[in-house]
Amino acid sequence: MTGRGGVAAATGAEALSTELPVGRPTGWWGMVLFVTTEATLFACLLGSYFYLRFQYGPHWPPHGIEAPKLLRPLVMTAVLLPSSLPVIWAEHGIRRGQRWRLRAGLATTLLLGATFLTLLATEYAETLRHFTLTTDVYGSLFYLITGFHGLHVLVGLTMLSWLFAASLRRGRFGARRHERVRNVAIYWHFVDVVWAAILFTIYLSPRL
Repeated sequence: MTGRGGVAAATGAEALSTELPVGRPTGWWGMVLFVTTEATLFACLLGSYFYLRFQYGPHWPPHGIEAPKLLRPLVMTAVLLPSSLPVIWAEHGIRRGQRWRLRAGLATTLLLGATFLTLLATEYAETLRHFTLTTDVYGSLFYLITGFHGLHVLVGLTMLSWLFAASLRRGRFGARRHERVRNVAIYWHFVDVVWAAILFTIYLSPRL
């Protein structure tokens, strides 16, 4: 028969702490599920692009529209894909309690992300002279896919800006408080991977 001492030992703080489930925090799972949902949407858009392309015929883009130029998209790729490295560096730094690394890494990624959106705007300024969202199915897919991704970059920059502003306040992040940094990093890596798929689909595949 268990006495009061046994009951206290079984329900004490130390005993309860050993019974807590070990695993990923709720925020991590929420971000992973969100990214999975968004990845499904992009997969549907890119799949629709290839389906309509092969249904349309041998000429793609349609007559009257030139194949997209590669110089600017390649520069955009050179700007966006490496932007994950400062985020990784910042996350590893805050795990060690180095807030200066968090700030420097976030600031660098913010600069690269803003540069990407600026280049995307100049891309639209040029392509709109030749075709628009309503010109044909190619124009609709081009602006829908790239614009949807640009919106995700903007959301990512908003998250990074919030993290950067919070990092300027003492006590907001540290070696034991960095889950939000990791969650935003997951989202930003997702944005980068999706752009690689868009580069191949929109800009490279018409030349294959």
